[in-house]
Amino acid sequence: MALDPAAKVVMDMMEENGVSFAGIASLTAEELRNRMQLGDAMPVEDVARTEDRVISGADGNDLPIRIYWAEATDEPRPVVVFFHGGGWVIGGIDSHDGQVREMVNRTGMVYVSVDYRLAPEAKFPAAAEDCYAATQWVAANAAGIGADASRLGVAGDSAGGNLAAVVAQMARDRGGPAIAHQLLIYPCCDMDSNAWPSQTENGFDYFLTKESMDWFYDQYADVADRNNPYASPIKAADLSGLPPACVITAEFDPLRDEGEAYGAALQEAGVACEVHRYDGMFHGFFGMTLAIPGAVEAQETAAAAVQTALSG
Repeated sequence: MALDPAAKVVMDMMEENGVSFAGIASLTAEELRNRMQLGDAMPVEDVARTEDRVISGADGNDLPIRIYWAEATDEPRPVVVFFHGGGWVIGGIDSHDGQVREMVNRTGMVYVSVDYRLAPEAKFPAAAEDCYAATQWVAANAAGIGADASRLGVAGDSAGGNLAAVVAQMARDRGGPAIAHQLLIYPCCDMDSNAWPSQTENGFDYFLTKESMDWFYDQYADVADRNNPYASPIKAADLSGLPPACVITAEFDPLRDEGEAYGAALQEAGVACEVHRYDGMFHGFFGMTLAIPGAVEAQETAAAAVQTALSG
């Protein structure tokens, strides 16, 4: 299938405006952050309320979070802890603010977005441990933010999808908190870019590249750590006992195959998991609802999966 026409318009516009990973091998992390101002100047939906807080991270570090409420209510709502994408190097709460607001309104739930520490300043497992610490905080403090800890989900896109999958494994392995659902949006599941055909098939002409993924891996994790399942969740010896999942992939994404393989591996381990591939789409499309109709469809599918799992 060809690239979706609306998706192609967006991708061409991004390239014209310098939003690309071209020449990434010669860039520092700070130079890439300056180039890739993700989400800036995009209009966002209103939600009932947001609040920025700082909690304690995994190493006692300051860990900013943003809490979103879809509506004012005295009844506790399900809660989703969200981890942003950006290769563990770029992005943050603000870069994904619009996407989170859309999902808050689609689900009617409380969302908590986490500004975990970035690499290379803080390498693996800093981001994963921060995300786990934030999830623990949400579970322990749910009542104070109008949420129901018994209906707790995790979600993320790209590197954030990796972190959501990892937090689900950590929670299982460490005795909690209980997670009822994981939403994995084109997740990175394996830090070996040579293991999956889509890394080569889609690794050159569709925004995210194989070269950029290899660069991100180098920033985030030492080679010796890349087979650790908390870095590459598909490497886990046992995937049983994990929460139900929804995996979203894109046809022209280098990460397509590993995301779908992780979904299949969850199913083989007896975990309820739905996998949805969006034909004609490229990595990053999920938050582009203003320009790409397929993004609206993907968000609706994701919201339905989260609602089914957390609202009953």
